[in-house]
Amino acid sequence: MPLFKTFQTAINTTIFVWKISECIEELRHIDLSENSLNRLNLMKSMQHQKGFLSIRHLLKHINLNDTDLYYNKFGKPLLKTNQHISITHSYDFSAIVISNKCVGIDIEKNREKIKIIKHRFTDLEQNNLSDKEYVQQLTFIWGAKESMFKIHPCGGMNFKNDLIVDKFNMEQGQGFINTPEMKQYCSIYFDQIENYSLAIATTTNEHP
Repeated sequence: MPLFKTFQTAINTTIFVWKISECIEELRHIDLSENSLNRLNLMKSMQHQKGFLSIRHLLKHINLNDTDLYYNKFGKPLLKTNQHISITHSYDFSAIVISNKCVGIDIEKNREKIKIIKHRFTDLEQNNLSDKEYVQQLTFIWGAKESMFKIHPCGGMNFKNDLIVDKFNMEQGQGFINTPEMKQYCSIYFDQIENYSLAIATTTNEHP
């Protein structure tokens, strides 16, 4: 289907969301670089292939080519236009965010499974969560930390101890990246898209 949703979290920070309803043959009707073709051919999962290709359709929608996107040695996506980009896909949805600030994005399907693994990524953040929307709130926290992880220049951090989510509610939050390489506050925006939780983190110089 065409673009599902477009919105801004701030001036010069725009999110584009695609709902993946096409078959793989339809999604393949797009120009890909040799490197992208090689990557696509190595993917064994049809779901992963669809996510990869739908991201390229989103780029085309905003008048960017597959060749405008490249990756550094840590797997961080970069644009030749010098804008900041982050990408994500999960099951039925994919999304990208374009910004003039360092930015990260994550979309996750709300699943009960997250309650089993919550001890791996959160501790203090879950103390004020409500029972009514517990799974969704945990998924937002995970997405916020995944988004901040994507902002970090080199990865390799502990989600529970190095990525902190504070002042959390169902629309926004504050985050802090606390590693030897980076001490950075982030503004976090949340959105619910059908049964999926979307989180966007952008760097800020303001102390929350």
